[in-house]
Parts: sequence; C-alpha cells; structure tokens
Amino acid sequence: MKNITILGSTGSIGTQALEVVRDNPDVFNITVLSALKNSELLIQQAREFKPELVVICDESQYLYVKESLSSLPIEVLAGEATLSEVAAYPKSDIVLTALMGSVGLKPTVAAIKAGKNIALANKETLVVAGAYITALAAEHQVKILPVDSEHSAIFQCLAGEEQNEIEKIYLTASGGPFLGKEKDFLATVKKEQALKHPNWVMGAKITIDSASLMNKGLEVIEAKWLFNLDVDQIDVIVHPQSVIHSIVQFTDGSMKAQMGVPDMKLPIQYAINYPDRLKNNFKRFNFLDYPNFSFQKADLETFRNLDLAFKALRKGGNMPCILNAANEIVVEAFLKDRIGFLQMSDVIEQCMAEITFVDQPQLTDYLETDKHSRILAGELVTKSSI
Repeated sequence: MKNITILGSTGSIGTQALEVVRDNPDVFNITVLSALKNSELLIQQAREFKPELVVICDESQYLYVKESLSSLPIEVLAGEATLSEVAAYPKSDIVLTALMGSVGLKPTVAAIKAGKNIALANKETLVVAGAYITALAAEHQVKILPVDSEHSAIFQCLAGEEQNEIEKIYLTASGGPFLGKEKDFLATVKKEQALKHPNWVMGAKITIDSASLMNKGLEVIEAKWLFNLDVDQIDVIVHPQSVIHSIVQFTDGSMKAQMGVPDMKLPIQYAINYPDRLKNNFKRFNFLDYPNFSFQKADLETFRNLDLAFKALRKGGNMPCILNAANEIVVEAFLKDRIGFLQMSDVIEQCMAEITFVDQPQLTDYLETDKHSRILAGELVTKSSI
C-alpha cells in the first residue's frame, strides 16, 4: 500500500489522480489532500478517501471545511504556508505536486528535504529553480517522477537505457487550437477560443499556455533538468494527433517513442506506482482510428513564447524564473480580458529584458525574482490593457 499526498487535489491532475486511486483501493491510500479554494469538492474528496490531513489554502473557508468534516477523524489546516508542512508529512511515501504555478516550489522543497519521492505535475518548480531542485533531490536521494505526458514518455523510453547516451529528445506538441494560424488572426482571438483545446482536457491556465506554446516552452526547460540535457539536445516537433507523446534519439541514430491515447491518467498512474505498471481499464489505442500521423516544425516566429523559453534556457540563471512569473501574470490577465493574446509575449519579453539577471541564484534569489517579475508584469499589463 502506497500512502500518497496530493497537493492540488481539486484540479485537473488531482481529480484524475484520485480516479486512479479509486480504481486501485488495495494499492493506494490517500494521507493528505489540499485545495486552493474549491472547498465543496475538497470536502467531497475527503469524505470519500478519508485522508488524515486536509488543507484549504483559502483561509476564509477554513471553518466551513472544518465543520463539514467534523464527524470524521481528519485534521483540517488552512493557508498556503501550511502546504510545506503537510508536504513533509511522515506517513506519506510519495507527494504528487499538482499545484498550479510557482506556488509549488516551497512545498516541493519541503517534501524533498523530508525524503519524499515526488510525482511532479507542477512543471513550474523545475522551470523556476531547476538547478536547485535537482541538486537537492540528489542530496536527499529522492526520485523526481514526471507526470507531464511528454516527460513521462521520455522517462519510459529511457527505462533500461541508463548506460546509453542520448543524442536528442523530441517533445511533441499538438499545436493547440491555433495551429497554422497567422499573427493577424491571433491578434484578435479571445479566451473562449483559446480554451478549446483539440485533444486534451486541462485547467484554464495550462490550456492557454498550450494555445500560446508557452506550455511547450516550459516543458523544454523542465526536460533539461529532468534528464540532464543541454539545450541543443532538446527539440520540439508538432504532432497534431497527440498519439506519440515524445521521442528519444540515441547516439546510434535509433529512436524510441512512447505512444497511447491522449489520457493523463496513464502518466499519473505510472508515476505514483513507479517502477511497476498496473493493469487498468483505460481506453486502448486503435491504429485504425489514426491512419495517418503528421509532423511539422514549430512556428517560433508566430508563437513567440516558445522562442522566449528557449532563450531563457540558454541564458540560464534566474531567466526562466522571470519568464515563468511574467507568464503567470499575463495568462491571468488574458483570462480576465485585460490583455490581448499576442501582447502576452510582449510583456514577458520586456520582463526578461528589465528584471535583474542573476547568474547563479540561490533559493532566496528565485523567490525575489519571482516577486519582482510579477510586479513588473502587472504594471506592464496595466499599461497595455485592451
């Protein structure tokens, strides 16, 4: 029986993880659940899975959650700061970080220091502080198990290949809802259009990131740290069918690809039960449903966020942290109709140019960079509001 902490249990990844747990009650046990503000769903989950600890980050809802669960032996905590406390909960074996954005950094650090293996769905943690996190995980002999479908694919392709050198990896991208569109079209798109992803069902923030290709940019940075790669070893290829989830090319030219229907439950299940595979009833792939696979080059000129992510990775230091913080602000602004789709890249690029660069940042530098980048991005959004 594996005891699991899920940070962000009411989001897309968290709810799908609980589906996996529900289907395997003799394999998994939930010890901790947390939610930002969706108290109703958190209460429902707590009643079903009966964790020992529950966290509602929105402190105004603490009494409601506590009273709703008063008949059960569940300790209820409140506030974002408590996430780091519960991430280190002694009874948990693995921590699934399904939090949105850089808020996942501190709890991940706490979990690693407590010796917990990490099922990482919060890519921003490695984007913001990849060098620090990977060094910390090595120090505490903790595994970081990727949950993103692309990184899970690479991880699975590398199984048994520890002695073989990687020449290149290819992260596949669906292209999102605006594949093939020109800048004139993108200049006028609204959030309703950007939220209609052709293949995946995800939360609003990651769906917008997918539409702008920033999600793929963040995955490029994450891949560098997960697999100890140079930036020139990472490429992005657009694959609209989203069946080949990513590819590893070895030094002899041979390639491995991991395939399957677009379903996040598979990489979630693989991460939380690693190294063993579990039998399941997930939909199986049928080749006849996909008679053609297609591939094309990513358009870095039109979708500038991907280009900015590559530039941030090449620069190193705290530059990816600046990129991520600014992006979180502009995506929120776009979802509130305060900024245009293409303007998001303009704000991110200006933040990268103006925020103080730190070549070898420590944790405090990352946190300061994140704060100042958000402030500047917010000011720039206000100036450029549509």
